[in-house]
Amino acid sequence: MSVADALSHYDAHRARHYEDLKTLVRIPSVSFDGFPPAEVVRSAEAVATLLRSRGLENVKLLTLPGAHPYVYGDWLHAPGRPTILLYAHHDVQPPGDASLWKSPPFEPTERSDGRIYGRGIADDKAGIVAHTAAISSWLGAVGALPLNVKVIIEGEEECGSSHLEEFLKGHRELLQADVMVLADAGNVDTGLPTLTISLRGLCLVEVEVRSLDHALHSGMWGGPVPDPVAALSKMIASLHDASGRIAVPGMYDRVRPMTEAEKADLDRLGVTEELFRKQTQMVPGAQILGEGNPYATIWRQPSLTINAMQASSREQARNIVCDSAWARITVRLVPDQRPKEIQENLIAHLRRQIPWGVQADIRPGGAESWWMTEPGGPVFEKARRAFSAGYGKETVFVGCGGSIPFVGPFSEALGGAPALLIGVEDPYTNAHGENESLSPVDFDGAVRSSIRLFHELAA
Repeated sequence: MSVADALSHYDAHRARHYEDLKTLVRIPSVSFDGFPPAEVVRSAEAVATLLRSRGLENVKLLTLPGAHPYVYGDWLHAPGRPTILLYAHHDVQPPGDASLWKSPPFEPTERSDGRIYGRGIADDKAGIVAHTAAISSWLGAVGALPLNVKVIIEGEEECGSSHLEEFLKGHRELLQADVMVLADAGNVDTGLPTLTISLRGLCLVEVEVRSLDHALHSGMWGGPVPDPVAALSKMIASLHDASGRIAVPGMYDRVRPMTEAEKADLDRLGVTEELFRKQTQMVPGAQILGEGNPYATIWRQPSLTINAMQASSREQARNIVCDSAWARITVRLVPDQRPKEIQENLIAHLRRQIPWGVQADIRPGGAESWWMTEPGGPVFEKARRAFSAGYGKETVFVGCGGSIPFVGPFSEALGGAPALLIGVEDPYTNAHGENESLSPVDFDGAVRSSIRLFHELAA
């Protein structure tokens, strides 16, 4: 089968695949509580329609009680050839502060910088369409795929994949494959093909501090009444030391050191402070925390983040002593940390920091483990060749600071099948933030590389 024909077919029909992507982005498929679950169902139905229209068979929604729907499809007409499982997710993060978006979050918009903006445009609806574009290009050019393909599109990755274990128990046989390809990672820089070989885990804790059953006039009662916002602030301030290092006891006890080979690979990326500041858009004067290469800190060191705090609000700010204050705290985990142990250590530390006798309700949330693989053997070599050719640059193998709960359990369920994490994002995507965007360079590179990967894995 001709790889060149499939690539030419993609180039000739490229605009159609971008329209596929825009159609999906227009559906506000936020999977978090408090957002309409009907929109996630509508998104799943749109994904099913897309899979059918691009040549996949046996397309269906897979549902579980209380879960957002998964979408499945396959093409299994290559007897004796390997089977590849393609993963992405159709749910998205909440849009955030609407006033910070320069264009409507659910109306994909091309701007003068050449990027396309919208919630989910990169994370992860571009991942879905990268898969369908590669499949459609092969089928449209030569009428067949060079190997067997299964596609699974999740509907609750962004809210923690809480039904994943149950889902795998029910559909393990359906999803069996020789190799997994997950289009939910990123490239180290725009147009630089990147295969991710490690992910951080994630654990969550929520804290609510209360000293009153209702807010009080701060002039009449302020002073002797403990301020719950100040109490919570003291607790949160105790989580890091003066250098920004996490101050929770036991946090670093099990962290696996990087090998000399891993350090050498990282150094070859040529990351400079100037480039890192450009990628993150840090304000001038803000200090880069940690020691050495900042990507080593992101990939192989834990981080603790205050995702949200709430007491009153800017709109409702008044001269009061608030009755309560709340915060959401997450820790990103690295090899060989134990999620539950870290979560318990964090809760114990927060309890020791409660000031002034206020009430503090400290609740654990999800706790997902890290994942790491060794990039050796023929599958990774084939992937390296495919992506180097697809982008026209040498492929790099890197870690990732993000978390994809799906990867570890699914690879284990498939008997340790190799997992290739590919990227449609870059450092300027701003996934999860306002003005999320996609570079066409990365999208086109991912599709062309996937077309080549099908051929490589079939050989």
